[in-house]
Amino acid sequence: MININYRPRFIAKPANMHQSTCRFALPLVALLGSAAAHAEAPQVTPYADIRYRLELVDQDGLAQEAAASTLRVRAGVRTAEWHGFSAVAEGEAIVVLGETSYNDTVNGKLAYPVVADPADVLLNQAYLRWRPVAELEATAGRQAVNLDNQRWIGSVGWRQNDQTLDAVRVTARPVKDASLDYFHTWRVNRVFGPDSPQGIWRGTDIHGVRAAYTIKNVGTLSAYGYWLDIPSNPASSSRTLGVRMAGELPVAGKASFLYAAEYARQHDHGANPVRFGLDYWLVEPGVRAGPVTLKAGYERLEGNGKAALQTPLATLHAFNGWADKFLVTPANGLRDVYVDAGYKVPGKGPLAGLVLRAAWHDFGSTVGGIDYGREWNALASFPVARHFALTAKVARYEADAFGADTTKLWFQIEAKF
Repeated sequence: MININYRPRFIAKPANMHQSTCRFALPLVALLGSAAAHAEAPQVTPYADIRYRLELVDQDGLAQEAAASTLRVRAGVRTAEWHGFSAVAEGEAIVVLGETSYNDTVNGKLAYPVVADPADVLLNQAYLRWRPVAELEATAGRQAVNLDNQRWIGSVGWRQNDQTLDAVRVTARPVKDASLDYFHTWRVNRVFGPDSPQGIWRGTDIHGVRAAYTIKNVGTLSAYGYWLDIPSNPASSSRTLGVRMAGELPVAGKASFLYAAEYARQHDHGANPVRFGLDYWLVEPGVRAGPVTLKAGYERLEGNGKAALQTPLATLHAFNGWADKFLVTPANGLRDVYVDAGYKVPGKGPLAGLVLRAAWHDFGSTVGGIDYGREWNALASFPVARHFALTAKVARYEADAFGADTTKLWFQIEAKF
């Protein structure tokens, strides 16, 4: 079981940092802060996000329990528009407080479970945006990209280091409630950081297209296509075409019906040596009544025993359980049946804004009739003040025929300015 009496020694140990990034990013952050301080508002706006997290992991089959005590400091500046142009520059530092008692994918501590938050100092975002008219904008540079529910393209905001893309993105809004998106990326900066062998996908040829239309009192219909050619990870190369419909329908009083339905077809593409054609399905009905939200879902990522449908650019932590046992879809596919319940304390009392959430998953294969296991999750999040929030989470995965029994605990405090 996890030792909840772990007490980190608050000693900054930014070991194994990417030295060239460190030399570049620290002066950059200092320069941006100085520029922001002397700029006339509202031309330049500084911002900061400071997040401390303690993550504890107990995984069967490994000799040690992980205890990752990390502090993430992210700071940047954004400019107001000037002749249609604006910019963002953002750096971040991730520091281990106390001992590095976990496998961060860089330090070689294989006796510990993985917590993908290595210490580093890096440039997180740096992009230029051009908006010649209100209906059109183009963004070039290192940027976070989040589309739909982030099942296919997301920035993995839960980890201390974002997933960002070195990319060009164009967004058009030709008519009210409609949007068209195109992006091309040649480099994926993953959450593991530049020192990890899996931290950067260079030389990628990735293209994405998405069209969406919002129907009042019905929902948003979107269609998309993603072409991923990733030579440094050929098994993640694919071509995916899909359609999604999601919305909220008023029923009576403060109650409403929630729904999401999605289908996609994925084929091999680019560097992938395996030939396949595989389906993705999602059906998620739910109901919201005042402060209570209830959902049930069925998600299916098809496999054929040799290959499976993959979503390598997704915000994966948000799907298939918080224990992160299915970041890569098994070759026999993945079937996830789940229920999710949430409650947000209303009003203006001392507990107003408190969010409680619980979820349960049953995992199996799409071929072979394999029962992978089950998982339950729970979360409590509370806005202490305008800029501060506390979060506690737990995930318990119980394995049958996939992975190992795993328990994870998180305690977090975050401040945004």
